Amino acid sequence: MRDSSTTTLEELAGRLGGDRLDRNVPLAPMTTFKVGGPADLLYHARTADELAGAVSAARDTSTPYFVLGRGANILVGDGGFRGLIIHSAVEGIEFLDGDRVRAGAGVDTYPDLIEASVARGLGGLHHFVGIPSSVGGALWQNLHFLSPAPERERTVFIEEVLETASILTQEGERRTVDVGYFEFGYDYSVLHVRDDIVLEAVFRLTVQPEEELRRVMEENLVWRSKRHPDLRRFPCAGSIFKKVEGAGAGRLIDECGLKGHRHGSAEIFEGHANIIINLGGATAAEVRHLIDLAQSTVASELGYELVPEIKFVGDF
Repeated sequence: MRDSSTTTLEELAGRLGGDRLDRNVPLAPMTTFKVGGPADLLYHARTADELAGAVSAARDTSTPYFVLGRGANILVGDGGFRGLIIHSAVEGIEFLDGDRVRAGAGVDTYPDLIEASVARGLGGLHHFVGIPSSVGGALWQNLHFLSPAPERERTVFIEEVLETASILTQEGERRTVDVGYFEFGYDYSVLHVRDDIVLEAVFRLTVQPEEELRRVMEENLVWRSKRHPDLRRFPCAGSIFKKVEGAGAGRLIDECGLKGHRHGSAEIFEGHANIIINLGGATAAEVRHLIDLAQSTVASELGYELVPEIKFVGDF
C-alpha cells in the first residue's frame, strides 16, 4: 500500500508533467557548495507563470518545496530533499526607458545582468560583480558588497537600485510591490519570514561611462580574489555566519585558532575564517561539524554567539 507522501508526490508530478520535471535528481551540482543529496522531484520553471504555477501546485497538494536559484548561501543535507525543488530559471532581461531594467527571478546577476547593464553604460549593479546570485536570491538576502576604494568605502546593497518586484505572495496573490515591501536589512528581507516568491524585478540604474564602471568592477574583483576562494577550485556557500557587530565572525573564528581546520573534505578557509570550503567530495555532515565547532568554540572562548547566515535545506 502506498503511503500518503508517495501519493502526494505522484499527484503533484501529474499536475506538473512535461519535460521540465525530473525525479531523484542530485542537488550537489546545482549549488555553489557542491554538497547535498537528491531531490524527489525537480521542476525547471523558465517563465514567471511556470514558477508561480509550480509553487501553487506544491501548496495545493501540501508538498514540501524549495525554490532554488544559483544555489548560493545554502547547504543541502546529505539526505537530499523530500518533496519538490523548483529551479527558478525564469529568464529575460529587458531595458526600459533609458535607465531601468527588468529581469526574471532566475537571471544571474553576474555575469548576465551586470554585463548587459554595464555594456549600456548603466551603473548600480556593477558593484556586485563576482558574487554568485540569481535576481530572486539577491532580493532574498539583500545582496551586498563592501566597496574597497577609499573614496566609496561603504557597503552597497541591492535595495538601493531596486524599484519594484513582481511576487507570488504566501496567500497565493500575484502582486507588484515596491522596495519598501521587503523591509530590507543586513543579510535580511521580509522573504525570510514570509513565503513570498520573487518572479521578476525592475531596477533603476544610473547612466555612467562604461570605462568607469569596468574600472570599479576590476577593483572589486581583485579585492574579492584576495579574500574569497575561487569557486572553481574550492566550492563554498560564501559567508557562513551573520555579521557580528564590532567584532566580525571571521575574526572571532580566527582568534580561536580555527582557520585552516579540516574535518574530512571540508575546511575553514585559510583566507577568510567565515568561509568553509569543499576540498572535493565533502559531505553536509562534515560541513555541519565545522559549523558546530566554530559556534561552540567562539561561544566558550570569547562569549559570542555565531548565527548561521546560510539556509539549511533538506534532510541532514
